[in-house]
Amino acid sequence: MPTSRSRRRRPIFAGLPTLGLALALGLAVAGCVAGATPSAEPTKLTVGLGYIPSVQFAQFYLADQAGYYRDAGLDVTLENKIDPDLVTLIGQGAIDIGSADGTSVIPAASQGIPIRYVATLYGTNPAIVFAKASSGIRTAADLKGRKIGIPGKFGSSWIGLQALLASVGLTPDDVELVLFPDFGQGVAVQQGAVDAATGFANNEPVQLALSGEKPVVLHVDESTPLPGPGLVTGVKTLETKGDALRSFVAATLRAMEEIAADPQKGLDASVKAVPDLSQDPATQLAILRATIDTWTNARTGAPYGAIDRASWQQSLDFMTTLGLVPNPVTPERLIDTSLLPS
Repeated sequence: MPTSRSRRRRPIFAGLPTLGLALALGLAVAGCVAGATPSAEPTKLTVGLGYIPSVQFAQFYLADQAGYYRDAGLDVTLENKIDPDLVTLIGQGAIDIGSADGTSVIPAASQGIPIRYVATLYGTNPAIVFAKASSGIRTAADLKGRKIGIPGKFGSSWIGLQALLASVGLTPDDVELVLFPDFGQGVAVQQGAVDAATGFANNEPVQLALSGEKPVVLHVDESTPLPGPGLVTGVKTLETKGDALRSFVAATLRAMEEIAADPQKGLDASVKAVPDLSQDPATQLAILRATIDTWTNARTGAPYGAIDRASWQQSLDFMTTLGLVPNPVTPERLIDTSLLPS
C-alpha cells in the first residue's frame, strides 16, 4: 500500500469528531465491552496491514496500545503483507481482516476470490501524479509528451494514471513512461530525471515539500473517484466472526477520530510500534497529517468508515473499460456495510 496533494481546504472531519459519529463509535465499543464477561476468551483476529510498517497505520497502533481492541474482547495480531498476497490470504481466511486497495478488491472479486470491502480508511483516494512547480505542469493535459515515472504497469498507481489521463482525452501512449521498480520515482522527480511521477498524496509530495521544492499535485480522485484503501475481510470470516469484526471496525474508527483531533497521539503510537520512525519525527508528523486529510471523503463529507457506493460503481465501470474485470461483478459482491456503526 501506499506510503502519501495540492493544498486543499482542511476536511471538515479532520478536527474534532462529529458528535453523532463519536456517540456511535462509543456505543459500539461500549456494547462490545459490556457483552464480554471476565471469563470469556478473547476472539483472536489476525489483521493484515501494508508491507512496510509506517505512521500511516497509526490508527491500528493506537487502538492496540490504548486497549480498545482488548476492551472489545479481541486478541489482535498485526501482520505486514504486500497487497496482492494480502487479498488472497483474506479470501482464504488465513487473515481475518486487513487494509487493501479498493482497486485490488474489484479484479479479485471478479475472479471469484470471496472477499468484501467493509469499511473505508481513505475516503479520498491518495493516488496522485505530482511534479515540481517549476516543471510548468498545472493540469492533467500538461502531461502530454512528458516523462512520467511509475513503479510499473500494475496496481493503484497505474490505474490512477490511466484514469487521470483519460479525464483529458489522453492515454499512456501520449506520455513517456519511465519505470522505477524500486519505487524511486519520487527521487527521480527531485533530481529532474522525470517531469512528473505517480505517488500518493500522503507521501511523495510531502517529502518533496520538505526538501524545499514546491509540489504540484494532480488528484486522480477529482476526475475518477476510485475507491481508496479500506478494510477487507473474507465472506466466510464475515459469517463466522461478524461480531468480532464489527468490534474491531468500531475500535479502529474510534482511534482514527482521536488521531484526527490530536495527530501527536497517532505519531506517539506509531513510534512506539515502529521505533525507527523516531529518527525524523517532523517528517513523520507531516506524513501523518497528510494521511488524516485523505481519511475524509471530500465529495460526500461522510463519517469515517462510510462506503461511497456510487464511486464503487464508477470505479467498476472504468476498470471494466481497462479490461481489469474479467467476469461481471456488481457492487453488492464487492462491498458490505453491516460492520459499520449504525
